Amino acid sequence: MIVAHILVEKQFWMAQLVRAPTIWFHPKLLPKQPRNRMALNTNNTTASLNNKTNSRKLPILLFDIMDTIVRDPFYHDIPAFFGMSLEELIDLKHPTAWMEFENGVINEEELASKFFKDGRPIDLEGLKNCVRKGYSYIEGVERLLQALKQNNYEMHAFTNYPIWYKIIEDKLKISNYLYWTFCSCIYGKRKPDPDFYLAVVQHLKVDPASCIFIDDSVSGSKTLRLL
Repeated sequence: MIVAHILVEKQFWMAQLVRAPTIWFHPKLLPKQPRNRMALNTNNTTASLNNKTNSRKLPILLFDIMDTIVRDPFYHDIPAFFGMSLEELIDLKHPTAWMEFENGVINEEELASKFFKDGRPIDLEGLKNCVRKGYSYIEGVERLLQALKQNNYEMHAFTNYPIWYKIIEDKLKISNYLYWTFCSCIYGKRKPDPDFYLAVVQHLKVDPASCIFIDDSVSGSKTLRLL
């Protein structure tokens, strides 16, 4: 797969999208053989879009969600909820539970039972209320999404996040602007797994160079460049 990545920086976003973006190509990510498409179970399907490939406006925009479109409550709100600093939370939390939750391997009740390494109980509903309160649009982003939609860009979420993306949707109605198509909890894959990127291209049925990935970090792109 050929991945295009834009480093998003507040009010610089629109200029990056309207003008020529920085694009990094990696030939090893091009699929050698056709692969089966993965079925999606999302509220917003792109089936109708797949039937109109030739008439689509390109590029297709793939947005990371947390700290790109939506404020991530992990760094401040969740530590405060547990009465800890961020450093203490990182030291005490289970090393893989959240990633398993993001991949859909465990449900939220199982997450609660193993959130901390020592197995201490947590208030699951309280935690969910905490993150819900913490979700908000990054300043200026909703105006950007409105402008892109008015210009008929096709936009999809491409994010590592658990089923709690539905809480984000319930509060912020992001589906007014983009499709919740590519979530790790649906695919069972997380960025920067190359298979996740390949699955995106196969689902969208477009040339890989016609996709732009917009993120708040270059870490995923750096990983892809090293493959």
